[in-house]
Amino acid sequence: MKRRNVIRWWALLGLLAGVAIAAPAVSARADRLPACGSPGPASRRPPPVRASLSARGACRAAVLESSVRQVKPPGFTPSGYHHLGAATATEWSGVSGRFAVVDGSIRPGTYDFIAGRFMVKRDLGKGGIAWLEAGWAETGWRSPGQPHIYTYNTNTRSWQFYDQYQVRPGDTVWLDVHTDAGGMWQAWLWWNDRWNLLTAQKLPIGTSASVEQYVEVHVDDKKPGRIDVPSVKVDNVQLRPPDGGPPRFWREDVPTLTGVTPGQQQRSGGFCLDWTTRYDTWTAGDCV
Repeated sequence: MKRRNVIRWWALLGLLAGVAIAAPAVSARADRLPACGSPGPASRRPPPVRASLSARGACRAAVLESSVRQVKPPGFTPSGYHHLGAATATEWSGVSGRFAVVDGSIRPGTYDFIAGRFMVKRDLGKGGIAWLEAGWAETGWRSPGQPHIYTYNTNTRSWQFYDQYQVRPGDTVWLDVHTDAGGMWQAWLWWNDRWNLLTAQKLPIGTSASVEQYVEVHVDDKKPGRIDVPSVKVDNVQLRPPDGGPPRFWREDVPTLTGVTPGQQQRSGGFCLDWTTRYDTWTAGDCV
């Protein structure tokens, strides 16, 4: 986790040098998806089919992601990360589910952020980790008070925001992160009753990886202060088996890591997690 935090911090420091524009690496098939065009309204019904390049109406996000890149390593390991959620102890080929969107007390002009996200990752050894994450985030450097759909991956090492999807506190967003048979990892958003491909990345992960579901909070370590996070609900979390079988709910029979002993509540920095159904339905935010 320390290595991952350092890489993420490099991206935060890149804000000092401005915002760059970057297009994702894509497979030829993904690149042939039609452009999503006008994003239209948020979906009011859950997706009836899994995210895939062949799903009816599937499209590719038409606006290039606005990215924040790292400039140079900071020379130190920052503090201030708080993670609430779970990770699989075994490998899967994808994850999907729904996150509620909230408005936290993120401070403008800081490196504060809140994110509700899925991640797939692999430890490459010798301190290297490759991953792709997707979710929503509210940050102190980009329109504080306004949540954004985002992705982050270790190919570009940059935050990539998708502002054409106007999410607001009180909304819920369906997300799907998975790989195809060729090892191309994809992040999808269910929007306007169709699957929108956010990014496709050829990562050194293979066709299966460990999976995380987290509400993540970062407090700018150079500007100590308090961040309040209303309760974020996460539900309908499903895993895709590496053998290509049908998705299944992330339940207690899936080997799972939570960082605490069984039955103990997760607490970090004044934030708490409560499981409704381990591990596919839960809430996280300020401790009551």
